[in-house]
Amino acid sequence: MFAVMQTPSFSNAYQQPSAADLAYFEQLLPGRCLSKQEELSDYSHDHTEDLIFYPGLVLIPISTEEVAQIMRYCNEQHIAVTAAGARTGLSGGCLPIYGGVLLSTEKLNQIIEIDEKNAQVITQPGVITEVLQNAVRQKGLFYPPDPASKGSCFIGGNISENSGGPKAVKYGVTKDYVLNLEIVLADGTIMWTGANVLKNATGYNLTQLIVGSEGTLAIVTKIVLKLLPHPTHDLLMLVPFFDAQQACEAVAAIFQVGITPSGLEFMEQNALRWSQSFSGDYTIEVKDEHAAHLLIEVDGFDPEQLMKECEGILAVLDQFQTDEILFAESEAQKTALWSLRRKVGEAVKVQSVYKEEDTVVPRYQLPNLLATVKAIGQKYGFESVCYGHAGDGNLHVNIIKGELSEEFWNHELTSAIRELFTEVIKMGGTISGEHGIGLVQKPYMDLAFSETGLELMRGIKKIFDPNSILNPGKIF
Repeated sequence: MFAVMQTPSFSNAYQQPSAADLAYFEQLLPGRCLSKQEELSDYSHDHTEDLIFYPGLVLIPISTEEVAQIMRYCNEQHIAVTAAGARTGLSGGCLPIYGGVLLSTEKLNQIIEIDEKNAQVITQPGVITEVLQNAVRQKGLFYPPDPASKGSCFIGGNISENSGGPKAVKYGVTKDYVLNLEIVLADGTIMWTGANVLKNATGYNLTQLIVGSEGTLAIVTKIVLKLLPHPTHDLLMLVPFFDAQQACEAVAAIFQVGITPSGLEFMEQNALRWSQSFSGDYTIEVKDEHAAHLLIEVDGFDPEQLMKECEGILAVLDQFQTDEILFAESEAQKTALWSLRRKVGEAVKVQSVYKEEDTVVPRYQLPNLLATVKAIGQKYGFESVCYGHAGDGNLHVNIIKGELSEEFWNHELTSAIRELFTEVIKMGGTISGEHGIGLVQKPYMDLAFSETGLELMRGIKKIFDPNSILNPGKIF
């Protein structure tokens, strides 16, 4: 399934863990220092296409103090450190491309406190996102960011990549809920980035700087998140369109009448069909003439208001060519529909080797984005399956390898992707909406930023991490 990538030359840049280093870490982390090839294999890849990079050691700390000791030692010895959580990322962000140490947060997995009075939660980074959501929901509280992999991804990884998900259209992304972070710097210094308050105009916003930095600036060891009251009601509909362009056009039209859904997802025909095949759930009829579907959810506290919003959405949809709309009539039906959407990514992976590009544009540009994807595919001779968070203009473009040659796949396709991203930038968009940059999108950063912008980022990196040992080789 995976193709082993050649680790970049690191002989002059970074020291690889020696026998003496192994002895030190085995004493520091008894039973939590992994060095055997079969042990390292599980940590050599994430969910990114077909990339594999083996670390020299895997270290599994159980406290902030252990993280600090690891960083202090590695900084002194000039050993690269790559933090990793559940390894569900799609940009290669947690791959140890320079070998060295992979620092796994899997044992930093405690929800420390749910503060009901202030509607906050303090958690370690290794807590599964859905576990955290369920824990706060028991208190009547709501943590909205919900990546497709929420049942397996860690909250720390969400911080690292500034993850979004279907709820982002109404509630925002991870950064909108992070109040404060405990971090460990490259030299082992432990600090908090802010305060556990809703307003903070005290100096530079270090908290938001860490969010989305992909482990290149510091290791996050504790997280303070704000919470909301949990909505008590929701309504869900699946809308089949005969024309995919019209499905994209309908997205902006819904917002233009003053309605903000809590979820607004786009799926091309094959995206939904492959998800059905992968899950074995064929309860939804997908006709040959159904080019695409929109999955639309509204939520809140007033059932009457939600019905009015649904009526408003239906009035908008009357302007487009749609087939019979399916309304989820039970919680089981809602769960089944959302499950089909969330499994699309896994389903695509089963169908073929693929490359996923996480494009995002202003939502009114979504029809142009879809048309551009298909035009470039026709020009270069590849097929694509598109789906994503249409409500915030975020389209996941899955380029299918199929019968394409290895030569084209490994070399010529880069030109097609660059052409796509160039057009995305022209539309006012950018090259990643929620998957981060990592290793995969790094070659295209010059499209999104000027050299001045990139130099500013490199300068920030240098201040936080003078020896560049934290997740080197990522972003820029």
